[in-house]
Amino acid sequence: METQWPFRRTPPLFSINSLKSNTSSPNSNDNPPLPRKIIWRWKRQGRILGRDNLVDCASLIQTLARKRMPHVAHQLLLEMNSQGLIPNNSTISALMLCYADNGLSPQAQEIWEEMLTTTSFMPAIQIVSQFMDAYGKMGQFRQVNKILDQVILHRFNLIPEVYPLAISCFGKHGRLDLMENTLKEMVSKGLPIDSATGNAFVRYYSIFGSLTEMEIAYARLKSSRHLIEEEGIRAMSFAYIKEGKFYKLGEFLNGVGLGRTNLGNLLLLSYAANFKMKTMQRQFLKMLDSGFCPDLATFNIRALAFSRMSMFWDLHLSLEHVKHEGVAPDLVTYGCVIDAYLDRRLGRNLDFASKNMNVDDSPLVLTDPLVFEALGKGDFHSSSEAIMEFKRRKKWTYSQLIAVYLKKQFRRNQIFWNY
Repeated sequence: METQWPFRRTPPLFSINSLKSNTSSPNSNDNPPLPRKIIWRWKRQGRILGRDNLVDCASLIQTLARKRMPHVAHQLLLEMNSQGLIPNNSTISALMLCYADNGLSPQAQEIWEEMLTTTSFMPAIQIVSQFMDAYGKMGQFRQVNKILDQVILHRFNLIPEVYPLAISCFGKHGRLDLMENTLKEMVSKGLPIDSATGNAFVRYYSIFGSLTEMEIAYARLKSSRHLIEEEGIRAMSFAYIKEGKFYKLGEFLNGVGLGRTNLGNLLLLSYAANFKMKTMQRQFLKMLDSGFCPDLATFNIRALAFSRMSMFWDLHLSLEHVKHEGVAPDLVTYGCVIDAYLDRRLGRNLDFASKNMNVDDSPLVLTDPLVFEALGKGDFHSSSEAIMEFKRRKKWTYSQLIAVYLKKQFRRNQIFWNY
């Protein structure tokens, strides 16, 4: 049976005046009839739980928190208390998070401390995680450390779970120093570093640390014999791409092993970004022989490289392969063809180039964003996105975008030759 929160037997946690005087509280007009109306509706609908008068309104409190209305949530709890109704544990937890998410730290902390001192109340680990994240978003990392210490002191059985939560909270907000200190404290207590925590270190060092720090974190993960997860692989790949270290990216991906996970596209990207065309082609054929099934990103990585290098024959073979595999091209694919032909002043041959593509389709971008980080966007791709953003209501097709782009290029050439 759920533990009852002692609201009926104790005075309200906070007076409404103290909430109003808080400078962090949202400005609002008092509306006492609204909470009474809500409770009256609950009674009519039979939502008051049994003789104990327990009420579960956690979802309503969460909605008020999202709408930045903690004052209404507070009034509702006061009205419930005055009518002898008792909010259940989930409602109390939701109110605490409502205060924390809206910057009302003292009120949230008071509920939290009463939770911990109530021996029969066990806060869910998800609530602890959200509570830490709320303070992390406000940059109050001392408070996150305080929550960690309080859980260790009052809820010993949650220690194995709360340390990874604190590490994740510090990491996602870029506090790598606090993340490291928490890990050392965790290890000093004899707790093992699991795969999720090790992978979290790799991700956060990839985002906020240097390449050297990232590689040290990855070496530490490998030494613990945990496998790096796909999210960590993508985070490290993005870090290498951002720094233009494509050779190191290739080394890293080969070290991970293509047989364990589908990393073929990223490896092809590392070669394409360095315009190592022969190596890219050899790797592609090797992947096909091993049973690799190419997708749109695979074809677009190769098409972008062929387009930049004006390798028309390889570009056309790639388009034939796309058609054979039944893969629908996207805006990137069209852009590769158009940019390649216009760069060589072969615009009159575009009809021949696009004969294997359905130009009456609606434009879509389905390519992995990491491809753009490494190779950028083509001129047609960028121009088309700007046009569609400017005229959102119009239903565009590839043929219409091509026509607008060719007209734009024609005018640009006229201006050039007039000067």
